[in-house]
Amino acid sequence: MGKTIPGNIRLKDRDLSWLSFNHRVLQEAADPDVPLYERIKFLAIFSSNIDEFFRVRVASLRALLRLKKKAQKQLEFDPEALLKRILKVVDRQQEEFGEIYRSQIQEGLRKQRIFLVTGEGLDDTQERFARLYFRREVSPLLTPRFLSAKDEKPFLENRYLYLAVQLTSKPPVFPQKRKRRPKNEFQYALIEIPSDGIPRFIELPSRENHHYIIFLDDVIRLCLEEVFPNHDIHGSYAVKLTRDAELYIDDEFSGDLLEKIKKALGRRSEGIPSRFLYDADIPGRFLSILVDAFGLRKEDLVRGGRYHNFHDFLDLPNPGGPHLEYEPMPQLQREALGPGRGIVTSVRSRDAMLYFPYHGYDPVIRFLEEAADDPATQSIHVTLYRVARHSRVVEQLLRAAHKGKDVVAFVEVKARFDEDSNIRWAEELERAGGRVLYSLPGLKVHAKLCLVTREVGGNVERLAYLSTGNFNEKAARLYTDFGFFTAKSPVTSEVAQVFDILSRRANEGRFETLLVAPFTMRSRFVDLIDEEISNARSGEEAFVIAKMNSLQDPAMIAKLYEASSAGVSISLLVRGICSLIPGVRNMSENIRVFSIVDRFLEHARLFWFHHGGEELMFLSSADWMERNLKRRIEVAFPVEDETIREELREILRLQLRDSVKARILNARQDNAHRPSGEPLRSQYAIYDYLKERE
Repeated sequence: MGKTIPGNIRLKDRDLSWLSFNHRVLQEAADPDVPLYERIKFLAIFSSNIDEFFRVRVASLRALLRLKKKAQKQLEFDPEALLKRILKVVDRQQEEFGEIYRSQIQEGLRKQRIFLVTGEGLDDTQERFARLYFRREVSPLLTPRFLSAKDEKPFLENRYLYLAVQLTSKPPVFPQKRKRRPKNEFQYALIEIPSDGIPRFIELPSRENHHYIIFLDDVIRLCLEEVFPNHDIHGSYAVKLTRDAELYIDDEFSGDLLEKIKKALGRRSEGIPSRFLYDADIPGRFLSILVDAFGLRKEDLVRGGRYHNFHDFLDLPNPGGPHLEYEPMPQLQREALGPGRGIVTSVRSRDAMLYFPYHGYDPVIRFLEEAADDPATQSIHVTLYRVARHSRVVEQLLRAAHKGKDVVAFVEVKARFDEDSNIRWAEELERAGGRVLYSLPGLKVHAKLCLVTREVGGNVERLAYLSTGNFNEKAARLYTDFGFFTAKSPVTSEVAQVFDILSRRANEGRFETLLVAPFTMRSRFVDLIDEEISNARSGEEAFVIAKMNSLQDPAMIAKLYEASSAGVSISLLVRGICSLIPGVRNMSENIRVFSIVDRFLEHARLFWFHHGGEELMFLSSADWMERNLKRRIEVAFPVEDETIREELREILRLQLRDSVKARILNARQDNAHRPSGEPLRSQYAIYDYLKERE
């Protein structure tokens, strides 16, 4: 069921729990009530998630297996046994994935007269189109490489698609006296499928209102004789290599961390293999040649199908019409923050909250725009963790810097998979005259903060924007997150203290209003739960309601078990990893856990304590993960405005009553849906609720 850590605390393994979450994504792909193209997107998300899981978690476990036996014995678990369980679960999920794709998705497409075709069975018009497309768009991008025992082996780029081709030389037109290659002696070559440069899917000419789409892979297969004009083709098979994503940098005070990361980024693409995905139809001898050529091990090999990189299905053309996707959900506007209203003026008079993506992100951009244009603005401080590729947030920061404002941006260059982008934005800000602060030794900065300092009538005035999500307007259309504006001095002055720590002007702050990791957040949360425990033991009402992405920290889970045993009612909404095991007698029987996977990615964090009837509410950038509470700069901030608190209560109530998209997380983590009753789909109910309020 789980594992036991010192103190007899039972926990579900985090990696197995994460796989359970990814299965919830797969359940959405299998749900016939979800529009067809949205189901395809869930398959793509599942595939992308698995890729990242192998690059990070499986690669880490493989690294542990390379430790000496003595070092492995010091671990609290057996990495080899865990890896076997993980691969068994992944194999089972991949089989389910294939079954959904073949029997449900392809059949659904056919019913809509949309056909995914291979190079076989094309009519003359379609084949001419495909061959012309190949010559114009594809052929110039191809660089085939032969595998030879004597020559240097081609390097497989991380996550790139390749066709492994088996062929033989054609006999010369004019026979020569030299010894010819035996007729049955195969040669082997690799072709990179250039899906980064051109679309993975190509629409072919339609006929009789039937639509035909072909993989780029199959266009290349169709034209292999043009790639290898002097060879006969005997087979082509898709392969893909996933590599370890860790940068393995020394995160210490000595040395230039930025330069270390730049160098490490160049090495990431050369990381140790963590998964080699291959077409199950490939001949055994050919597979053995590839294994030898690329230094693979048996545990690296994963059987797959004809196609890989299903995350490309996010861009599958939809010739069938908008009814195959979710109906548009127009974003709502806060009246107090709407067009024509000054954001700064509104925030000075009253706190304001946005709930993305139900509300648009424009007020955040306008907040920065007004700060850039305002003569009273002295400085803008901001934390940047993951920004959009074409970031409107950074555009406004650049404007402010060009206008002479003191722009100070803390850029986290250890944000996995965003390091290169963050460094690029940081350098652009520096060129514009902004000051850029980089990663702190031993810590990631995950807090989402912006502080605008103004001088009004000789007095210093601060306005703050705090969020549960990144400064990323693109993600704000896909992720649910809270954004909070305030001018109240207890919060804004403590946000200023956080920036003092980030700029190394202070080692720690005096935080009485904010909960800041790694300084006060854990202890304050523990104190709040202890108060609920005390009240429950005194026969008073006591509850904890918490919404987060992941719950893994052993000490916090132990405290929740203690609270449950004392009679505290605990309701948890956990989207992803949940190492807590609910519903166990004399341990967690007063804890219920739900997970919602739906149209939007649930990303907001909200913590609600009964607190003797006073009710304390905190929004936060942090999950209850050991890394968040111990090795990151995180901020949780209180919500005291009663109008906003009323909204938060109703949002949580609706999510806890969800009977359509909520799964029950139990000891087995089998992702059971709630027993059917009156259907309530919380994301849609929340939208209607907020729309009515506006």
